Order: sequence, then structure tokens, then C-alpha cells
Amino acid sequence: MEKVEKKNNNNFCKKIMENKLVKKILTKEIILYAVFGVLTTIVNIGSFFIMTTFWHVNDNLANNIAIVLAVLFAYITNKDLVFHSQASGFSEKFIEFCKFILGRLVTMFIESIGGSLLFKYVPFPTIVSKCLITVIVIILNFFISKFFAFKTNDKEKN
Repeated sequence: MEKVEKKNNNNFCKKIMENKLVKKILTKEIILYAVFGVLTTIVNIGSFFIMTTFWHVNDNLANNIAIVLAVLFAYITNKDLVFHSQASGFSEKFIEFCKFILGRLVTMFIESIGGSLLFKYVPFPTIVSKCLITVIVIILNFFISKFFAFKTNDKEKN
């Protein structure tokens, strides 16, 4: 009986992975973006925890420093490991960095306003609204990074 269940689970997983839509969505780039997104969150929360717990830094200051560290980590990993930026020279790299920061500021604004609107006008629990707006921001950040912030060579893309 257990072998039959394992075989059915394997067939189900195999069918999902062979689906054309899944193949388009689960690209190497998106998987790496997700992995480094999780690591960025760990940098954010971990640095906040260390600063407040061990170094006794003020909560607001620690939060702001943690956000800056997380955004810098996200920039470096997205630039080099996810989108493989082709920017060369100080000028191109500086413009790319500014575009990345601008994109993050835009989505931070969207998250703030969107969260406020959802919390006030949508009859969902606040945590559901927070998760919903977070998913929207993550998707927007991906597209902003891919199509606005990072200069890439499309011929090298998978």
C-alpha cells in the first residue's frame, strides 16, 4: 500500500513538472530570486534580532539599519547571481544601483499605501492583507529588477 502511494505521488510530481506553464514559471532565474529573497528576509530579521537583543540598539534604529542591510544584500545577490548584470564601469553600475533603489522605494510606497487601504477597506484579517500586499510587492520587485534596474545580455539568458 505504501509503495502504491509513493508511486502515485511521484507520478503527480512528474506531471506537474512536465506542465508547460510550470516550466515557464519555475525558471532558474525565478528560483534563484526566491532563494535570495528568503535569504534577504533572514538578513533583515537576523540583523534586527542581533542589534536589539545583543547590542541593545533602539528598535527603530535597528529596524532601519536592518532594512538597509537587507536591501544592499538583495542588490548584490540580484545583480550578480539572479539577473547577471552586464553593467560595466562606475557610471553604469551607479545608475543601475540608483534604479534598483528607486524601484524598491516605489514598491515600499505601494506596500505602505496598499497595506493601509487593505487594512481599512477590505474585510480580511490584517495578516491576510499584509501577506497579499507582500506577494504583490515581491512580484513587482522581480519585474522592476528584471526589466528596469539591471542591464543584462538577453542572449545569455536561459
